[in-house]
Amino acid sequence: MAAILSDAGAHPILHYLAPTGSARPFTPEEKAILDTVNQKVAGEASLDDLLDFLFQTIRELYPCDRIGLAFLDDEDRRIVSQKSTALYAPLLLERGYAEDLAHSSLARVIEADCARIIYDLPRYLEQHPRSRSSALLVQEGVRSSLTCPLTVKGRCLGVIFLSSREPRAYTPFHVQLWQGIAERLGQAVEKVWRIEQLQAANQAYTEMLAFVSHEVKNPIASMMTDARVMADGYLGPVAPAQAQKLERLIGKGRYLLDLVRDYLDLARMEGGHLALRPRPCTWMTEVMEPALELIMPQLQARGMILERQLPRDLGPVHCDPDLMRIVLVNLLGNAVKYGRDGGKVRLSAERQPDQLLVAVWNQGPGFPPEERPRLFRKFSRLQAPELLARKGTGIGLYTAWRIVHLHGGRMDARSEPGQWAEFTLELPQP
Repeated sequence: MAAILSDAGAHPILHYLAPTGSARPFTPEEKAILDTVNQKVAGEASLDDLLDFLFQTIRELYPCDRIGLAFLDDEDRRIVSQKSTALYAPLLLERGYAEDLAHSSLARVIEADCARIIYDLPRYLEQHPRSRSSALLVQEGVRSSLTCPLTVKGRCLGVIFLSSREPRAYTPFHVQLWQGIAERLGQAVEKVWRIEQLQAANQAYTEMLAFVSHEVKNPIASMMTDARVMADGYLGPVAPAQAQKLERLIGKGRYLLDLVRDYLDLARMEGGHLALRPRPCTWMTEVMEPALELIMPQLQARGMILERQLPRDLGPVHCDPDLMRIVLVNLLGNAVKYGRDGGKVRLSAERQPDQLLVAVWNQGPGFPPEERPRLFRKFSRLQAPELLARKGTGIGLYTAWRIVHLHGGRMDARSEPGQWAEFTLELPQP
């Protein structure tokens, strides 16, 4: 049964209860409901779904007009409301409400891992007039509540509040019932909470990534323009040593702009803003030529030779030309970055009845077969010493891979170590 840890006389307002055994056996109906909760609660994908399921199910066991979930925060110094569901509206104590735990009756629930029953909430508020949460619940019409800790492996995550608009709705037997689902529910809540925390952190990361990248892009482009104006002599004669420094400055700026472009593309993908808008387009003029225009300065700076193996007319290609430009820029940029100075880069395309085949080949160190699984993975770089010596982020190929798969296509790569590497894409065509 539930052992009463405190008593306030013949007509108590509040009890703390620790489960110590069974007051009576559960009925078959009660056991069936508890089994249902334990079986299904872990399958819920979000806190909202989990709490909605729990609210609908346990109302067959508990008098419950309202259910709320709150988590410990700030090194367990405060409790923060995460989700509430009720049979009535409006809810005054909502998501985001926070209250310090110091000197509160809730602190004992967490410290002693026990349940708390408040039998008469208006009277409790009279004795604790500084309890803002109690005041809000009383305004909602709540008259009694049962608070149970959520504990996983001896560590308290937070609490669940069951509330009724009737006074003295809860008994020690309700605490005993809670023990039938407490462990599995705590594990399920922790799982979905951690997932939602990771999702929120990832969203904040992508938003910050996009903001910083966008803010850095324009100043770098402006500095490169100024350097090019000076290098070309528009502001007066430039000595050879000065011209050399300016060219190096422009090269470093181009590298930074490539990084910014990679991170902006990644932020768009991670943020769900990389929408596919396919349409019939002219591959040569809408995809290939703009991509080559961006890459040619880098290719020329390394003395590379570009070979094109392209048919006279590919016909209309069904794709998103804006996204496929990103793919081609990344593949060509990768060929230049990891190619050999003065070597060849070959761009080829072939139209088949049901797909478009595109390949980018380059002379260079290639990659060993055992490194093949690292390709097309976010932030992953091949570990061959000669490849690690080249600056890179591990984002470009991943972005290209994501976009091609978004089109329903596939990417592949092959290499002759020390000789060449080739990256291919297959784009399905209607």
